[in-house]
Amino acid sequence: MTPGAKASGQGPDEHSPVTPDWTCGSCGDEWPCATKRSRLLDEYHVDRASLSVYLGSCLAAATNDLHTAPVSSLQDRFIGWVPRSRRPS
Repeated sequence: MTPGAKASGQGPDEHSPVTPDWTCGSCGDEWPCATKRSRLLDEYHVDRASLSVYLGSCLAAATNDLHTAPVSSLQDRFIGWVPRSRRPS
């Protein structure tokens, strides 16, 4: 491997979801955990719409897996934490 290159795939610190429980594969918290939320905000800092689409697709999948959880709590967990950008006046 070239020096400085990252191996493809999930590393031990990726904070990726483990389904069907939707827990973090790194820290064990509910996904998206605090670390992943911070990383997603950094990654999508100029395109919150794409972040919302991504998290919405995760929410849809999680709703199927976590069918006993209240939908409102899943919405808060997956998309409720995303800061709303101000709209121009």
